[in-house]
Amino acid sequence: MSPLVSILLPAYNCEKYLHQAIDSLLMQTFTDYELLIINDGSTDNTTAIINSYSDQRIKHVQNDGNKGLIYCLNLGIQMANGKYIARMDADDVCQPQRLEKQVQWMEKNELTAMVACTILFIDEQNKPMGNWALDKATLTATAIKKTMPWQCCIAHPSVLMRSSVLKKYTYAANQKHTEDYDLWMQLLADGHTIEKLPETLLHYRVHAQSVTGSIHRKKNPFFTNYQSKRKFLWSRISKLNWGWFETKVACTQANDLMMGIGKHIIQVLKN
Repeated sequence: MSPLVSILLPAYNCEKYLHQAIDSLLMQTFTDYELLIINDGSTDNTTAIINSYSDQRIKHVQNDGNKGLIYCLNLGIQMANGKYIARMDADDVCQPQRLEKQVQWMEKNELTAMVACTILFIDEQNKPMGNWALDKATLTATAIKKTMPWQCCIAHPSVLMRSSVLKKYTYAANQKHTEDYDLWMQLLADGHTIEKLPETLLHYRVHAQSVTGSIHRKKNPFFTNYQSKRKFLWSRISKLNWGWFETKVACTQANDLMMGIGKHIIQVLKN
């Protein structure tokens, strides 16, 4: 019998935080799930940590070398047996009722394709670093759809998606580090509903090796948004799909470009 939820947990050289991430899933009040840990060619103790667990819900999938996050996510989607697919990162921590509350929401709202939750940033020692203001300001489907053409307002590892919808999509290989934002825009452009629970059910870790800490903070966020939207729009054009959402995304690109240039000039002047 298939589980109700499949959890996708890509793991690459994450020995420092992996135990805590897995333990937070094993302590969920909701138990009808499979945990697909996609081990992406780890060279540290990640493999040993995964193998130390005997829980039958854990499925350890080992890649032949380091394939990257997008490859792991798309592989996990193909393998998932659940009615719903949840995301989780190997350095984050789920609150005990996360899955229970998200599944309850989806069961009651059959037209919802994806439900997220709000997050709390934590550091390497699990100390709170505050909330994400945009995350807290976009709690309804209307607010999310209004904001997404401008910027991403949902944390990737906080979501639970309907498998019947997600399996019709893939994470775009050319959207490295913004693959989640691209997918959210694809869903909204196709008329799917994205919602968010107004509860903090995930602790999102920021550290030197995380994408948030090591990638996004070092880049000009406006240029990053501009490039992500350019690729998104090209994919829509290539599929002959264009509507109000795509038009709004195209309009926000001008703002991204101008703000990006302004930020770049300020950085140059400071140096």
